[in-house]
Amino acid sequence: MSRSYDVVAMVGAVLLLIGAMLQITRWEMAPYLYILGAVMFGYVQVMGNRYDGNSFIIKRLRRQQIFGAIALVFTGVLMFTMKHNEWIVCLSIAAVLELYTAFRIPQELEKEKR
Repeated sequence: MSRSYDVVAMVGAVLLLIGAMLQITRWEMAPYLYILGAVMFGYVQVMGNRYDGNSFIIKRLRRQQIFGAIALVFTGVLMFTMKHNEWIVCLSIAAVLELYTAFRIPQELEKEKR
C-alpha cells in the first residue's frame, strides 16, 4: 500500500472516530464528518488492499473487510435517517468485521509466504 493510501486511511479513521463521538452529542455536523471519514476509510479498504492470490481464506476475509467498509458508510446513512441511536448497532457490526479481518488477513498472508 502506498503512502498516500496510508494518509487517506488515517485521516478517514480520525474523521470517523470524531464524527461518531460527536454524533452522541447530537451536533448537527457530526454525521457529515463521520460519512466523509467512512468514505475515505472505505475507499482505502476496497482499492488499496488488493489481493490477487489464490487463497480462498484470504479472498473470504477480503469480502468480509469490504462488507465492513460498506457497513461503516451505511452507518453514516443511518445517522442521517434515524432519530435515535440505532446507528450504533450497524457501527458495532462494522467494527467487529474490520477488527477481525485486521488480525486475520496478515496471519493468512504470513502463512501463504511459507
